[in-house]
Amino acid sequence: MDWNGPILDDHFHLNRNGRFLDAALDFQKAGGTDLVLVHCPNFASPPITRKGHSEAYSNTISMAEEVRKLGLGVRVILGPHPAAFAHQFETLGDRAEENYWDSIETALEFIKEGKAHGIGEVGRPHWKVDDDIWNRSNHLLFETMKLAAKEGIPLQLHVEGESEETYPELASMADKAGLARERLVRHYAPPDVSEKSTCGLIPSVLAGSGSIETIIETYSDSKHGFMLETDYMDDLKRPGAVLGPKTVPKRTRQLLEAGLDEEALSICHIDLPERIYGPI
Repeated sequence: MDWNGPILDDHFHLNRNGRFLDAALDFQKAGGTDLVLVHCPNFASPPITRKGHSEAYSNTISMAEEVRKLGLGVRVILGPHPAAFAHQFETLGDRAEENYWDSIETALEFIKEGKAHGIGEVGRPHWKVDDDIWNRSNHLLFETMKLAAKEGIPLQLHVEGESEETYPELASMADKAGLARERLVRHYAPPDVSEKSTCGLIPSVLAGSGSIETIIETYSDSKHGFMLETDYMDDLKRPGAVLGPKTVPKRTRQLLEAGLDEEALSICHIDLPERIYGPI
């Protein structure tokens, strides 16, 4: 049995100094058809001006255009990565919040121009920080959810890992912000896709080899289904990190062989991406 429909990787980075188009070709040759290209900042020196944000985002959009020429569908997600942004509290002080909004508003401009499909990855630190940075990060995330609700756009979230409180906290925050829970995509999500676990958010499951069994076990109790991702970093110093570009096509076939039905894969690779991000 084989899956003949589209195959989408929901969280994929590319870098002109990495493998770039060769990585996209690897994905395509393995059976992939669609990428959600997520902006990856220069972590060593993230932008601190509107012009800097615009130039960095324009580069991601330009890369997306080059990947489309290979015959792949590409949706683009732009935003201030928390691992880059949160550290700016230490270097910029209160100016960091202003810079955050410069980044968000610049991303929104590109979305309104039809060049991007959502904001992300945004969220809060996934490492230990002091209470002030944690509270500020949560406040900014909440205000970003309010903006997403107002503008009718989805968010891709980067948050901490295995805490059982994470999904309920995010769901409660979304409700207070007036944002539909299914407009929140949890990047790097654990493989438990049940409604009890996800609280109505969309899990973008990291497609490691150990994810198959849990997805199969919990899918019947899911509400919206799930998407799959590699979080491919395209970093020559970390080849194949987080997962290699061929992984989602491979895992899709393995899920089908393990008993997941074609309707579930259609939701994963066609219905959810279109519903959340809109058409390519």
